[in-house]
Amino acid sequence: MENRTPSAVAYIRGGERYSGLTGTVRLLPRCAGTLVIADIRGLPTTDTGFFGFHIHEGGDCRGDGFPNTGAHYDPAATGHPRHAGDLPPLLSDNGRAYCQVLTGRFRVSEVIGRTVVIHGGPDDFTTQPSGNAGEKIACGVIRRA
Repeated sequence: MENRTPSAVAYIRGGERYSGLTGTVRLLPRCAGTLVIADIRGLPTTDTGFFGFHIHEGGDCRGDGFPNTGAHYDPAATGHPRHAGDLPPLLSDNGRAYCQVLTGRFRVSEVIGRTVVIHGGPDDFTTQPSGNAGEKIACGVIRRA
């Protein structure tokens, strides 16, 4: 049986216009890679209810619009949506999103100190370099748990 204690966690907070947006993203090591568990509250109402969800290379959530998060985490220099930090979009149900995804694109130790970013729109999985997912509406720094 695998240990359910997270190896890393990011505490998500919304930007100035999204102060009610909060949540956690837990990262747990698995044989096949990393299990990412997102539990988010306070997402805004949108036409689609989908929100871009990525790990970014930067390690700083300070500032309006989170300017220091950098680009998507992409150590292999691949195109979008093959960046290591590209995750499936979050789907809001009345402002709440819960998602679990197993990814072999990175190990927990590789993303400690980087950021988890939620974007204001859906990722189109095509537009370079970031999927045209819109503004950064929430952010959390990944810390060892």
